[in-house]
Amino acid sequence: MFRTSEERNDCANQPMKTALKLLFSAIFVWMVVVTIRTSMTVSLWSSLHSFTGNPWAVATLYDAYFGFITFWVWVAYKESTLWSRLLWLVLILALGNIAMSFYVLIQLFRLKPDQPVEALLRR
Repeated sequence: MFRTSEERNDCANQPMKTALKLLFSAIFVWMVVVTIRTSMTVSLWSSLHSFTGNPWAVATLYDAYFGFITFWVWVAYKESTLWSRLLWLVLILALGNIAMSFYVLIQLFRLKPDQPVEALLRR
């Protein structure tokens, strides 16, 4: 009938863990589908010239890549080896939100049932 504080925290964290898993799974699937669909419509390389001619497109690209680097700083903090840090840097820069959402999903599924969501941010 009475729960310990750990049991209460675990019960409170489960919905958040589930919500985060659903969110990042949706981002991952959506980005993969959109990327494949777009690639089948037009090649990235063939659209590069018109893309670079649009100042808003270039600004958006800078914004995205600065966001990727910001996220990668957290990944570099979390990862313990230089090899994994470099691998994730390449994956994030090449795949963007596909790699980022996949990384978060890996981290979420690595959490033990008794670990709070906050543990996601720590090493």
